Amino acid sequence: MSTITVLTESGAAEVPAAWVDGAPSLDAAAILEALGWDLKSYGLCRDDVCVPFSAGSDESVELARVAAALDRPLLVDSEARVAVVGAPASDRRAALRDLQAPDFTLPDLDGVEHSFGEWRPKKKLLIVFSSW
Repeated sequence: MSTITVLTESGAAEVPAAWVDGAPSLDAAAILEALGWDLKSYGLCRDDVCVPFSAGSDESVELARVAAALDRPLLVDSEARVAVVGAPASDRRAALRDLQAPDFTLPDLDGVEHSFGEWRPKKKLLIVFSSW
């Protein structure tokens, strides 16, 4: 068994993982540590919210199945042993529907950092480009 670094909106957690065909599988303790969801016999639970989920008879569960059950996108880099679990799709849909951009900070051409929220409620035009 090796490890994986799981990145979420709450931060990073390095947890043990089994790798099968480039896909990580986590046990119940690792799911709780990395994602904050407790794997129980009837589902994934956090506080008073439970999501139906069947882990089956295995001791570990594919991280992709857990992310799908929680309605979260997953990106895995098996070479770097890193997985990124995104925000719930329902949150992203609500932000798009309400035309709300997430707050972020970027430097200007002089290196001075500016937060997107500095200009609320003014209208903004954000131009993004890449040299590659």
